[in-house]
Amino acid sequence: MTSTSNAPAAPARPRPRLRDLTAPYQTPTDSESIAQIVTSLGGYLAVCAAMYALPEPPLWLILALALLAAGFLVRIFIIQHDCGHESFFRSRSANLAVGFVCGLLTMTPFQSWRRQHAGHHGIWNNLDRRQSGVDIYSSCITVREYRNFGRRRRFAYRASRHPIVANVLLPPLIFLLLYRFPFDTPKARWRERRSVYLTDAIVGAAVVVLGLLVGFDKVLLVQVPIIVAASIIGVWLFSVQHRFEATIWRRQPNWTHEDAAMHGSSHLDLPPVLRWFTGNIGFHHIHHLNPKLPNYRLRACHEANPELQTAPRLGLRRGLGHSRYALWDEDRSRMVSFAEAGRAA
Repeated sequence: MTSTSNAPAAPARPRPRLRDLTAPYQTPTDSESIAQIVTSLGGYLAVCAAMYALPEPPLWLILALALLAAGFLVRIFIIQHDCGHESFFRSRSANLAVGFVCGLLTMTPFQSWRRQHAGHHGIWNNLDRRQSGVDIYSSCITVREYRNFGRRRRFAYRASRHPIVANVLLPPLIFLLLYRFPFDTPKARWRERRSVYLTDAIVGAAVVVLGLLVGFDKVLLVQVPIIVAASIIGVWLFSVQHRFEATIWRRQPNWTHEDAAMHGSSHLDLPPVLRWFTGNIGFHHIHHLNPKLPNYRLRACHEANPELQTAPRLGLRRGLGHSRYALWDEDRSRMVSFAEAGRAA
């Protein structure tokens, strides 16, 4: 008998690319997508109809219903988001059509937002490419850059990143005012610029028609609280999944897609009800690893692959507390607050 104790070991199998693990989950199912549209748009329209039907509801009831409608609107935005990645339907034309309709409800010009968001996916958490202007929700500056600012500029930047300003005051202004203009669209992109004005025209016409039917004061009382609440929730969701204490930022030579997805994006572990309303966007590391996954496949992909469960995890309470992290400290390789940056100066 020949001994095999000294036989050479079989070569180690190469580690699969993490993106390859997501491939089985990236094909959308049209029936599931349609069901999600029905429940999301149906729920939103039903709550809005109830708000309009109530004769003189107390303020607390208006705010409670507005918050519920905002939850449905956030879910509609996630559908729009998937359509922007062409991951919600197999058909490209269906993605573009549904994305445009969702953009009318979220008051977001779909084509313009789609280009901006694609830019985000190319540069997120990249220190050398963050000044492009497309990453308006998740960008930051370094501690060194902040200290080099003059007093007035430092004050202005710190004020703009205050949690009340960044997470409460600015989001409604972005969706109600900034998105009404092709603010960063080159003039050569005339179709995209036209889509912004088309969105404005349709939204404006809807407001006029509703105002004539039920009164403009009623339209304001119903729609403004909804869009304000939804914008605050949505901007917080996208920002906290990149600007949290344990995230990583890299210079271009050291930046990789896989590293940025798994360590520059968080796993925001929300309660089941909030996970439903936010369309599983808490599995943000999976989404960045492969944007072609429809939102209803993200959780299954995460749970089936232990290799994909190493992203920084944030619970709801912890995630709310991470709004104070605004600066990247290159020396300590972590996000810090303004107070921490001041103490270390």
